[in-house]
Amino acid sequence: MTTRRVNLNTESVDNYLKAIFTLGGPDEERVTSSALAERLGVAPASITNMLQKLAASASPLVEYERHRGVRLSLAGRRRALEIVRHHRLLEAFLYEVLDYPIEEVHDEAERLEHFISERFEERIATKLGHPKFDPHGHCIPEMDGRMPKQVSRPLTDIEQDGKFLVDSVSDQDPLLLKQLKAHGVTPGARLHFARPSQEEFVLRAGSNSKALRLSRTHAGTVRVRSAD
Repeated sequence: MTTRRVNLNTESVDNYLKAIFTLGGPDEERVTSSALAERLGVAPASITNMLQKLAASASPLVEYERHRGVRLSLAGRRRALEIVRHHRLLEAFLYEVLDYPIEEVHDEAERLEHFISERFEERIATKLGHPKFDPHGHCIPEMDGRMPKQVSRPLTDIEQDGKFLVDSVSDQDPLLLKQLKAHGVTPGARLHFARPSQEEFVLRAGSNSKALRLSRTHAGTVRVRSAD
């Protein structure tokens, strides 16, 4: 395969690498082109074209096979972790220092993550006391690239009623985030969970007596761990 010169220092490349990292999950599974297209809002043909370029660059950032999907190379993973660290530290700064609502920090961090220096990143981390998690409960990668694994499950995997701790919530749906926060369903909250049917999920957070009913799709965005 002929190597091609690809400008790796672009917002577009950053967004691809971060999306592959996020969709691949803690086990770094291969990501399909269709999943990537949906995540990025890009046409499938454009996805294929970019992945081929990233795989064929002088220092490949991904491993790509058309019918098996894509995963990050070691170089791609390092770059993705750097972007994710920028993003999640910015989210924490916006939320804790500038008082942004939780439903707004993701989009704002998306715009800023490409432009901050490593020095500025470290100043944010120091200012915040080197936080381990962003406002959504997602781990912030260490400066040396280490990324702790979070042991949690989506609510859709829970079969029995019971008590759980909220581990994290997805940052992709601002309206849902606002609703979850209004009901106290935030990282670290103690959750009373009931599942009247396969498609209905009922949550009560802490002492909140008001129940929140979620569809299967929305319940899948809330990850929990045992409260024991």
